[in-house]
Amino acid sequence: MKFIHTADLHIGKRICERSMLEDQRYILAEILKIVEEEKPDGVLIAGDVYDKSVPSAEAVEALDDFLVKLSDFGTKVFVLSGNHDSAERIAFGGRLMASRNVFMSPVYTGEFAPVTLKDEFGEVDVWMLPFVRPATIKASLGVGEEADAEREQITDYTSAIGMALSKMNRIPGRRNVLLAHQFVTGAQVDEAGSEEFVGGLDNVDSYVFEGFDYVALGHIHRPQNVAVNKSGVGYVRYSGTPLKYSLSEAPHKKSVTVVELGDELEIREIPLKPMRDVRKIEASFETLVSAEFRETQVREGKSLDDYIYAVLTDEIDVSDAAAKLRGYYPNLMALTYNNSRTRSVANLDSENVDQKTPEEVFSDFFKEMNNREMDEEESEFVKDLIKSIWEGNR
Repeated sequence: MKFIHTADLHIGKRICERSMLEDQRYILAEILKIVEEEKPDGVLIAGDVYDKSVPSAEAVEALDDFLVKLSDFGTKVFVLSGNHDSAERIAFGGRLMASRNVFMSPVYTGEFAPVTLKDEFGEVDVWMLPFVRPATIKASLGVGEEADAEREQITDYTSAIGMALSKMNRIPGRRNVLLAHQFVTGAQVDEAGSEEFVGGLDNVDSYVFEGFDYVALGHIHRPQNVAVNKSGVGYVRYSGTPLKYSLSEAPHKKSVTVVELGDELEIREIPLKPMRDVRKIEASFETLVSAEFRETQVREGKSLDDYIYAVLTDEIDVSDAAAKLRGYYPNLMALTYNNSRTRSVANLDSENVDQKTPEEVFSDFFKEMNNREMDEEESEFVKDLIKSIWEGNR
């Protein structure tokens, strides 16, 4: 049984006010080429299909075109809702689309019905667990003493996801594949990436996925394994995004994951080449605009049409630097400076942030923005607000 695992398409995303739809249509076409060549039994799309819960018409058209072409190949397609998606919008038309072998994750109710596939090794059940919070899982448990007792067992994200998975009636002897969209402990996260998580509150320990043969994860943008099976093969895995969506992702090697479930699990990556790369260039203004520097980039296989984040090392700000650079790099995304002045400011800003409470971090931010300390009433309001947010995540 062969699957292709991808996730976090974020269709409709904008970066630095630029629409990424052209790049997304291009990379979806590249994925279609891979599917046509690999001929998988299923394509697993593990959440954050859209970038916003109310996607634009253009984003919906792009996904519709992608799913229709996947369906035309005859492969089964599994589409999970992530934290950026509206679960209701992803689920809409799901029963009808299933007749075309496109399976949209339903809104979470605590009840699960797998899609069963069969090959020469037997049956494989594919399960979908959309992005959920503990409060949603608690609400699904119903009423009565048994339900109340189960609710008391849910104290964090790990116990919540464990409770949800316990409701899946897995049949002994069958292989099981799960699509999920959560932050699993041990995943490597980029400093300024697009992933959303709250200081460890929504971590899910990977041991809750024991018993599954493969767990196709979404949410973290860097491709990586977070748990391996007895053979040392990564069976709990993030495929990562098909495109780079921030400067922090510039070093990533984007890919789709090919999963083969026979007697043993085998995984491999197929690289994805974007229409435009995301990269950083850093030097003095004079160097960046020089013919020699630009020609060197081209010789190295880098396009001047890439999405460029430029860092100037000049000690004195260059007048209209961004406008001037766009004459050489038309897709300049941002311009910053790295000099003695900016480095001294950065040293101040990074002072022990990880050792401060959320209230202290907000207090520092408030003071920076308003040039004064919060008064007692404002401080109490912030404490209550943070407390309500944390309790809402439980």
